[in-house]
Amino acid sequence: MDEPYAGYDVLAKWDSPSFDPLTREVIRRRLEAVPERRFLTGEEFRTLQAIAARLTAQDEGSEPVPIAPWIDADLFEGRGAGFRHADFPPDREFWRASLTGIEAEARHRHAQGFADLPVDDQDAILRAVQTGDVAPDRFGSLPAPRLFNAILSAVVGVYYAHPAAWSEIGFGGPASPRGYVRMGLDERDPWEAPLSRPRRRP
Repeated sequence: MDEPYAGYDVLAKWDSPSFDPLTREVIRRRLEAVPERRFLTGEEFRTLQAIAARLTAQDEGSEPVPIAPWIDADLFEGRGAGFRHADFPPDREFWRASLTGIEAEARHRHAQGFADLPVDDQDAILRAVQTGDVAPDRFGSLPAPRLFNAILSAVVGVYYAHPAAWSEIGFGGPASPRGYVRMGLDERDPWEAPLSRPRRRP
């Protein structure tokens, strides 16, 4: 993979003025306090893990960013974004219906659970959900394309809350307490990640 910030590790700033004790504690919890499954069934959890792996396309051989555990924790604890589409059910019902529908689509097409399919077949199913090329009755009243977008948003939100994803995109982490000073085009503060290759121009 062509990595514009190859070699950058945001955690190298751990003891620098970029992070205060509160920031370090929040980051430490994300790294070390990954919650156990408490809400989803074992099958639903495996399906969500497989979906998250395809939507984030994490590098093989590296420790994957945990996504399903944090979504499961939010569902167990009743946390959410604070809003939902008017025609969507509450989060717990939404996730059960979504994961059940994707699992049913996998079994209809391949007579196997989604998590057990080759990645090409998983990708094909997710593309079908994204474009609405699935049997509507498998997802109840949920429109498949908007369901897909909601799942994608949740997965990406968890992924980019993790320091490994920050390093991947050259993000220096929370702006508190040090802050960012050089805000102009092609400017960066000395503690930000340098590009390991020139940026492509349109």
